[in-house]
Amino acid sequence: MLTALVVDDESEARRRVAGLLRLGGWHVLEANGSTDALRQARITSPDLVVTDVSMPGTDGLAMLRRLRHDGCRARFLVVTVDPTDAVRAEAAAAGAMACLRKPIDAHLLLDFLRSRTTGLAAQVPLTAVQGADDLHDEDLDAELMDRLQEMYATALPARLSAIATGARAGDSTAVVSAAHTLAGTSGQLGHPEVASVCRAIAADARRGVMAHARVVQLQALALAGA
Repeated sequence: MLTALVVDDESEARRRVAGLLRLGGWHVLEANGSTDALRQARITSPDLVVTDVSMPGTDGLAMLRRLRHDGCRARFLVVTVDPTDAVRAEAAAAGAMACLRKPIDAHLLLDFLRSRTTGLAAQVPLTAVQGADDLHDEDLDAELMDRLQEMYATALPARLSAIATGARAGDSTAVVSAAHTLAGTSGQLGHPEVASVCRAIAADARRGVMAHARVVQLQALALAGA
């Protein structure tokens, strides 16, 4: 199994990308900023690094250059809210294989990475995906989305169990993490009602409230639509 390191100071954005990669069959690590990312990269030698380019106190591109200088052989994928030509050029210079718009579209990310899940030998030039932001739904691979939906359904019981177990134990941190993960993938893969209930559960858990009634509602809603 290939390992991806997702770097972002925004926990929700980080979990969204991490959740999608896990659905795509990746082992995923998360880092909050460059210091944590550099430490984890030294320990784990990831196959892929996905990073936002601008985080408070962190230059994502400088981090990528440092990783490469330190001998990291991972592929680099850059995300940004404003992928201008200048940013794309800087990303390419830092060794990134692409620069995609944030938030990343589920169809696009998994379709983009699908051909790269067999190892590091396959290389795709940056110019091949610079127009990726202009893709429409009809351009995306229906077979991939069918596979993603199957993987989503397969993973759903474990995701729901993690939320329910955390709620019963009064573990707000576990509930927030599990609910955010499910909310991210649900929203990206066309299950907005599930995502909405997950976000409500996470919001309650942050206030120390274990919303057991919402958890029951989530389980019924999610499994009915699976």
